[in-house]
Amino acid sequence: MKLRLVTLFCFVLLIAFGVSTTLRALDPPKSSGSSAASKSGEGSKDESAKDDAKSKKSTPLSKSKKMSDPFNKLTKDEADVIIRKGTEARNKGYTNSKVVGTYICKRCNAPLYNSTGKFESDCGWPAFDDEIKGSVKRQPDRDGSGRIEIVCQNCDGHLGHVFFGEQLTAKNTRHCVNSISIKLIPRGKEIPEMIKADDEAQATPAKSSEESSPVKTPGK
Repeated sequence: MKLRLVTLFCFVLLIAFGVSTTLRALDPPKSSGSSAASKSGEGSKDESAKDDAKSKKSTPLSKSKKMSDPFNKLTKDEADVIIRKGTEARNKGYTNSKVVGTYICKRCNAPLYNSTGKFESDCGWPAFDDEIKGSVKRQPDRDGSGRIEIVCQNCDGHLGHVFFGEQLTAKNTRHCVNSISIKLIPRGKEIPEMIKADDEAQATPAKSSEESSPVKTPGK
């Protein structure tokens, strides 16, 4: 009886050993090489994902170059009148000046008026009954008032307004000019060279004046 039990026990052990060996053969352990390859593949995928993300980012647009103003630098008060078409307060600057000389554009140095054409109008601003030929441009005021605006022919700087039919001089014309828009060069002094405008240089000032609200003073 004991012999049979021992034989049976040995037979069971043999079967168990055989099953274990078979299972090991069917499921071999993974080699370290395949593991490294797997990790390498995962790393490549991560790098590719990063590259795709970078490529999807939009390239920032380059900032447009601001066009430089070639004319004389203006103060804020000067720009408010000359560029933004405002009006200077009464009785400022050259209103009552009797100095002989030439009045030039504050912005571009273009000669605009001779002192011989200046007269007292009691309007509160310098008055001229004539301009230097070809120096001043006339155009309808954009405020819809019906007035005629006068600007520098060279740089489009705002000067003021022109009026007719007032019987103040023989020429029956009054250029009502802001003192801040002009500069007097006394007779005998050298007149600075005019800064000539070109189409590209005038583009920025023109846009600025259109977009800005004019500063107005009642009565001019």
